[in-house]
Amino acid sequence: MVQQTGKPVVGNLTAGLPAEILREEVFDVLHARSNLRIERIISTGQMTPEGEWYDQDDDEWVAVIEGSARLQIEGEGDERELGEGDWIFLPAHCRHRVTWTRQRPPTVWLAIHHRPDED
Repeated sequence: MVQQTGKPVVGNLTAGLPAEILREEVFDVLHARSNLRIERIISTGQMTPEGEWYDQDDDEWVAVIEGSARLQIEGEGDERELGEGDWIFLPAHCRHRVTWTRQRPPTVWLAIHHRPDED
């Protein structure tokens, strides 16, 4: 996780990508606060196990920086294909699953998780 030092911190979302296929996705927390988490996710073919769904308490905005992926949203018939530059906003408790990610070169995601507004 990036330390808060009062000074700018820089990085590159595509630096240090693995050349090999990984057993598990890599989640790098780039910035975090009590109500916010920004992370880089590296996928090399991983997908959500069959029958499992993400059902998160936080809103999530996620973009594909490199690579491609497919998402299934509960209640929608067709899967959503995401390519480089595509993004999607998933409100809290929007049940979804990753059905495919490109292996090589890896798929790189930028995900921003935050608490939903309390109206």
